Amino acid sequence: MAKPASALTRTVTDEVRRILAGEPDAATLAAALRYLAKWRSQLLFNTIEKRSGDKVLGGPFAGMDYAVAASEGSRTARLIGSYEAGLAPIFEEIIARDYPVVIDLGSAEGFVAVGIALRMPKARVLARDTDMKARVLCAALAQRNGVGGRIEVGGAMSHTDFALCETERCVIVCDIEGAEADLIDPEKAPGLLKADILVEVHDCLRPGLSEEIAARFAATHKITRIGRKIDGDLLPDWMEEFSDLDRLIALWEWRSGPTPWLWMEQK
Repeated sequence: MAKPASALTRTVTDEVRRILAGEPDAATLAAALRYLAKWRSQLLFNTIEKRSGDKVLGGPFAGMDYAVAASEGSRTARLIGSYEAGLAPIFEEIIARDYPVVIDLGSAEGFVAVGIALRMPKARVLARDTDMKARVLCAALAQRNGVGGRIEVGGAMSHTDFALCETERCVIVCDIEGAEADLIDPEKAPGLLKADILVEVHDCLRPGLSEEIAARFAATHKITRIGRKIDGDLLPDWMEEFSDLDRLIALWEWRSGPTPWLWMEQK
């Protein structure tokens, strides 16, 4: 006898049927595929957590206790340690430079803020996000990893807040879903000129934005553009028994388009 469908299976099936209702077209199929991939990603997370635990398996933040929900994006890739794989050498560079202040804009549930705090025990970490639920998750993740006393969780930063970078050596990590177009502007926030900045630029929302932001700092910063990267080497060995599709979904970060990073270092 077949096993009865779970509540999750029924919910996902109903939603896919809703998405596919009406006349068929490529966009509808793409939406259904994306929804199903997210469902599969969650199942894979459950499997990885059950078999390997809730500590990050690899990458620059390996060993971090990651027993909170992701406020956005793939929780699975974070647990594996492959999330933003192209940034791994940049994070190692940031850690080696031992900045006294790290500003994480768009900190979400705190994956980067807490990971940085664990690797940089002398740093003061400012975790900033406009979403209250994300801030609650970030504070919980910080406490779980024993770094709650060094992470200051708060809301949005204004242009004037970057004056901090004029008096303290700072690095900024920025992922704010397109709001970087206004916030990361040295004409409005001159303090940015005194910081090193790692910013994700959402060209998928505003084509050409990465070139625009790079131009703002061309005179004062060395600029390196970092594209998307998938690192299958970080998959746990036991996932060799999984299908290629499941292995790809486990590494998928849920992005819908290009979001290059700019690593902008003071000259």
